[in-house]
Amino acid sequence: MTIAAKMELSANGRSFESLKKVNEHGAEYWSARDLQSMLGYSQWRRFEQAIERAVSSCKSSGNPPEHHFAGAGKMIDLGKGGQRDVDDYHLSRFACYLIAQNGDPRKPEIANAQKYFAIQTRRQELSDQAAADQERLELRKQTSEEFKALSGAAQDAGVQSRMFGVFHDAGYKGLYGGLGRDAIKQRKAIPDKDNLLDRMNATELAANQFRMTQTRDKLERDRAHGQAEAIRTHEEVGQEVRQAIRRIGGALPEDIPPAEHIKEVEKRLKAATPKLALGDKDAKGLLGKQ
Repeated sequence: MTIAAKMELSANGRSFESLKKVNEHGAEYWSARDLQSMLGYSQWRRFEQAIERAVSSCKSSGNPPEHHFAGAGKMIDLGKGGQRDVDDYHLSRFACYLIAQNGDPRKPEIANAQKYFAIQTRRQELSDQAAADQERLELRKQTSEEFKALSGAAQDAGVQSRMFGVFHDAGYKGLYGGLGRDAIKQRKAIPDKDNLLDRMNATELAANQFRMTQTRDKLERDRAHGQAEAIRTHEEVGQEVRQAIRRIGGALPEDIPPAEHIKEVEKRLKAATPKLALGDKDAKGLLGKQ
């Protein structure tokens, strides 16, 4: 089974594929209102902003937005038998992908959706290797965003900019059994000029992303104050993640060989990825034409 086939996007017991509808013209589509909660948006206004950004991306990619974002109205129940007509969109699979790509990657739902759609929209065209490449690339992007978010949380907790290196190294030391960033690179024979995150495979990236998200949440939840407490918290969270990996029998991160540089992966995908567009039948069907 391929990586793409194993992945599923779901929330509240409902999967993305189960929300798919087919109109009278045989075109598949998803209701934006149905997708809203699955992607972690509680307010329609915020979700509609992500849709607007996705429409702009659609134009930039050379695909007609009207083939992917069809305006529609939807009746919602208000209780006691009442109903109200609200704005909605009928979305193609490509539109759902673009909305996920233009969402906030710090939302766990968006992060999962980005991985899911980036692979699923290409699974017919790409090899298993390319699907694995895409998964790793998405994880690398998410880890970069999480690194920035964690730095912000550390600053809020009182870590001064000159101590950011020490703060981030504490997380590595906790996760890698006492090895800091430079020691990890030396152990894995990674050149000094390379960003350590760029040489991690998907498994190692996921472990580090989990370390970062859990540290950020703990700093905010515990209202950590002061550099020493923030640095200690980061190292302790790294240690907890390491113990979890050890308990389930996973490979410890310092034992995972360095992966191909992420820039090479990106080049390979860019060369192999076809332009996504609806076929004529599906485009007309989504627009309500025969």
